[in-house]
Amino acid sequence: MLDLKFEAPKPKVIAGATGDWELVIGMEIHAQVASQAKLFSGASTQFGNEPNSNVSFVDAAMPGMLPVVNEYCIEQAVRTGLGLKARINLRSAFDRKNYFYPDLPQGYQISQLYHPLVGEGEVLVELSEGVARRVRIERIHVEQDAGKSVHDMDPNMSFVDLNRTGVALMEIVSRPDIRGPEEAAAFVVKLRQILRYLGTCDGNMQNGNLRADVNVSVCRPGDYERYQASQDFGHLGTRCEIKNMNSMRFIQQAIEYEARRQIAILEDGGKVDQETRLYDPDKGETRSMRSKEEAHDYRYFPCPDLLPLDIEQAWVDDIAASMPELPDAKKARFITEFGLTDYDASVLTADVDLGQYFEESVGAGEGKRTANWIINEVLGRANKAELSPREIAAPAVNAAIMAMVSAQEISSKGAKDVLEIHIETGRDPAEIVETEGMKQVTDTGAIEAAVVAIITANPAQVEKAQQNPKLAGWFVGQVMKATGGKANPAAVNALVKEKLGL
Repeated sequence: MLDLKFEAPKPKVIAGATGDWELVIGMEIHAQVASQAKLFSGASTQFGNEPNSNVSFVDAAMPGMLPVVNEYCIEQAVRTGLGLKARINLRSAFDRKNYFYPDLPQGYQISQLYHPLVGEGEVLVELSEGVARRVRIERIHVEQDAGKSVHDMDPNMSFVDLNRTGVALMEIVSRPDIRGPEEAAAFVVKLRQILRYLGTCDGNMQNGNLRADVNVSVCRPGDYERYQASQDFGHLGTRCEIKNMNSMRFIQQAIEYEARRQIAILEDGGKVDQETRLYDPDKGETRSMRSKEEAHDYRYFPCPDLLPLDIEQAWVDDIAASMPELPDAKKARFITEFGLTDYDASVLTADVDLGQYFEESVGAGEGKRTANWIINEVLGRANKAELSPREIAAPAVNAAIMAMVSAQEISSKGAKDVLEIHIETGRDPAEIVETEGMKQVTDTGAIEAAVVAIITANPAQVEKAQQNPKLAGWFVGQVMKATGGKANPAAVNALVKEKLGL
């Protein structure tokens, strides 16, 4: 991996009536474990099934039903911890979190408070080239999800769907290291990217498979540094939690609003209440949901139905040995192996499927050319048509077109024409070039004859071009037109300059 040097970004500063304020943000990400079965039962996790069809006796809290840990869910959480450079705790335990859940029949949630499966790790959030925030991960604990209450199907009744009940979640808790709305959104993007590379969560925010709780507080300049030195949270101000955010844009809007709300309260001589809030995207504001509970309010105690979870280091080592290449490593390799720019490598590694697509498309020595082709031509068409890049052109199609460009059989413009015909007809690129007469003219004798003919027919234009060399482009255009766009542009340029004496 490249030895990259990063500069920490400056914190977001909001000017108030009594002076400047800085933002301090911590996040709790609830990521649904990619598993076909739930955490404590064999019920399906398939999204979109009929309400209450993915429910076992354990999920429904029938009397006498006991939870059994799904080993694969634990493996996925360990893999996530390794991907975040975190400590894996070989001994962890489940606790009961007592709270009124209308859509969790057992009346408590099985979670991990005192002894989480995964300890401290980190995420490097690159905001621009050479500028990154290192966000520390405090812990990852495994817990079961609650179901879903539906309030908009009947004016007088609410309905409960237990399909999500018992689905395995990883709660990824960050330290309060994030200093602005853009950083917060970038942190979620990077974390989602890593999870998708690992295959431990699909990151689908629309389906609720990745949700963010955002803790926001404000402080005066210098207070955050005092917190860093003393680890005394009293320097950071009272935090408010914004629950269940599932949009990068809304995360930024909610943080901006909430910070300004707290500043207004403090500058008016008031006190910020620690509470849980919701963001209303229609009104662009947060509103109070409930007072913020502390751990003792949930009456946590060790779950009597589950023994402590003991795992072996050898098992963890086996998982580590099967880890895929992660985004930062892949980006660094793309830069060194294929000669890509930081920007190109960032785009092509943003998604695990896109990175694989690029590698399958690239030919020997064609890294930069293929990167430009995919980013500028394939992705543009894919986004416009709302299709995946593979649905626009298979990797073999890209490789064939790039090989013909490299061999000067077709021009860059010709390559775009070949792609369009392929998309419309599905025909092979080489066959398109051959049958459509698109092969580029590289015979310098034929090109020279065309250049001489154009120059001979336009003496007045020759005189102007000799006085102003920039006008030589007119001759290049005329030659390309005369050859049906098939002449090699570089050869045309060279011959025009030679014949004009430029």
